[in-house]
Amino acid sequence: MTSLTAVALTGLPEVSRGDDLAALVLAGCADAGLDLADGDVVVVSSKVVSKALGLAVGATGRQSARPFAASTTPLRDAAVSRETVRVVARRRTPRGLAQIVQSAAGPVMAAAGVDTSNTTPGTALLLPRDPDAAARALRASLRRLGAPQVAVVVSDTAGRPWRVGQTDFALGVAGLRVIDDLRGTPDASGTLLQVTERAIADEVAALADLVKGKADGLPAAVVRGLAAYVTADDGPGASALLRESSSDWFRLGHVEAVRAALGVPPEDVEAPSVTPEPLAHKVERACTVARAVGEPHRENLSCVVADDGRTVTVTGPDGFTTGVVVTRLLAALWAEDLSGAVRYDPARHMATLSVRDGATG
Repeated sequence: MTSLTAVALTGLPEVSRGDDLAALVLAGCADAGLDLADGDVVVVSSKVVSKALGLAVGATGRQSARPFAASTTPLRDAAVSRETVRVVARRRTPRGLAQIVQSAAGPVMAAAGVDTSNTTPGTALLLPRDPDAAARALRASLRRLGAPQVAVVVSDTAGRPWRVGQTDFALGVAGLRVIDDLRGTPDASGTLLQVTERAIADEVAALADLVKGKADGLPAAVVRGLAAYVTADDGPGASALLRESSSDWFRLGHVEAVRAALGVPPEDVEAPSVTPEPLAHKVERACTVARAVGEPHRENLSCVVADDGRTVTVTGPDGFTTGVVVTRLLAALWAEDLSGAVRYDPARHMATLSVRDGATG
């Protein structure tokens, strides 16, 4: 292919529970002067899919119907907790606790994909538990209403670990080859490619987002020019893009990985803040992690932090316990982007750490 087009569907009304989303999409195509053709890809925001499925919570009696604000954070937190399979990272922000988690819908996302923007005050939208099934259902409905053989992508938004900003990705897919596996094929110089797998579905979602927008009331778009990737069967869906745990190098944030290795449950120690914190506070938090050694080692154990946070004195009932706590403390300091130089007094089973800015290693 040498060109692609993406057209936003205008005129779609506010979607409510029980609405026929396929009929609304076809009406949007008519308003945009677009006749769907075989090989087109219909990209629909997960938000309108969730609204049509009635996945709003909060005003249904299961939670308070008060508007979301700083004082009503528990309302959203409760929804996030229910939709969380596994916590990856937690950080405190001025707006409350931010969490990156593996969502019940499958992908690793901020707040499990729970969305409070562009929703009825006092409610939050949940993602479909099976986004691929939602995409398949929409595709089947489009066909029943006379649409040609098109693919469907249900899109959502997420950040990337190594880059600033967010981009849309394919949450659910039906009828589209989600991966273009180029491994084993030659590049322009004849060298066989070994790792290249193009995430076609994600690239389609990102392209459509450029015309849909987040605040323009344009939740759907049609991408044309990808007929080679549109299939008669629904295919494996976006779930094929989820990494297996064996190939996931980033299952935990660096703070969470250290605490997990030291046997400290996430809820036992506060999450770090994304805003600057006093050095002494960060060191005290590291000491909390270091001291969680269990009985009987906690007996006669102290970890004293100087007012400026630059010095920590660890004293244990014996040299072994002191050494264990110091080793744990060094790891916990590293998770706080700090390091320490150790001086040991064997006669008093005491170690003094001089805390330095910047992690080592």
